Amino acid sequence: MRIMREPYGYAYAEKSRLKETYGGPEGQVFVECMRIRPEEGESKTVILFSHPIGGGSFLPMVTALAKAGRHVIYCNTRYRGNDTALILEKCVLDLGACIADLKQRFGYEKVVLGGWSGGGSLSLFYQDQAEHPTITHTPAGDPVDLVAANLQPADAILLLAAHISRSVTMTEWIDPSILDEDRPFERDRELNIYDPDCPNQPPYSEAFVARFRAAQIERNRRITARAKQTLAELKATDPDMERPFVVYGTMSDVRWTDPTQDPSDRRPYTCYLGEPRIANDGPVGLGRFTTLRSWLSQWSYDESRANGVTNGAGVSCPTLTINNTADLACTPSHARRLFEALGSKDKTYVDIEGADHYYMERPDLLPTAVKTVTEWLDARGF
Repeated sequence: MRIMREPYGYAYAEKSRLKETYGGPEGQVFVECMRIRPEEGESKTVILFSHPIGGGSFLPMVTALAKAGRHVIYCNTRYRGNDTALILEKCVLDLGACIADLKQRFGYEKVVLGGWSGGGSLSLFYQDQAEHPTITHTPAGDPVDLVAANLQPADAILLLAAHISRSVTMTEWIDPSILDEDRPFERDRELNIYDPDCPNQPPYSEAFVARFRAAQIERNRRITARAKQTLAELKATDPDMERPFVVYGTMSDVRWTDPTQDPSDRRPYTCYLGEPRIANDGPVGLGRFTTLRSWLSQWSYDESRANGVTNGAGVSCPTLTINNTADLACTPSHARRLFEALGSKDKTYVDIEGADHYYMERPDLLPTAVKTVTEWLDARGF
């Protein structure tokens, strides 16, 4: 089936003292989208994919769903390709504006959120606030009124190769051997799983894993405390002041070095960014460059509101959770925890055996995933 790709954009007004994106006029947000659909045939239902930093309009699943006859829109938030200063509450506003726009622009009547990878927790965060709006400020205390935004709830959600949240993922990957952020390369050997002289070697004991996980949470909380203190000091002088900073060591997880942890069909001793030891301090590591406000909104274990487990409990629409069993980014425990937390009465869980995160290594399994999604949608009148 031949498909069409139609790029478009929309702008909407936003009152905000702070600017986290490069360029553009003040008081206005511009969001770019891509509509992918069959060359022939109309639809009253659209699958809307989004991700905090976007960039997924050419994902194999997105294209394959369009080739299967589905209308798909990929929405890039204002933070396209750069999460340095990203505020997740504002991603929700962008997604809400996109839904309102596509209904008016294209006449779609039903919207299914496609939550791929980090888009899963964003979809649940959005839907929770659309069904039960409560947020009027960011974790840093800056105004961002999701209550007055009149967010339109989606009709269903697809959680595809999704993780729980950016904050939980950061915490499960952060290097606990870093005890001082000002001396990030002086590391505790007993917690440094990439040090060949580390006394704790795989397969790890339950006691070591428990200690390692607790130390990861402690480090996240130390960074959070420092961010809050620094922000308070800046606000005492000027409420709009901000500071960027670097977070080293964000790809250290016992799952990468010990295949018995959260076991799956994934290839051992690697991660979706390549060799974990290199990615741990490399320039494209998770949350490597961030700001005080952004850390609190998207990476803080305690302060971030975008948490699939917490938000999922407030979601009532039908949901489909697909776990790719060879995923190098989102391991099975994340999919299972998301599924179990969902408040939906109509919820379905499916494993795609042997599938990797993007279906790049196993493109032969993509039709299985597409069939699972389309049959699930058809059965519910979507």
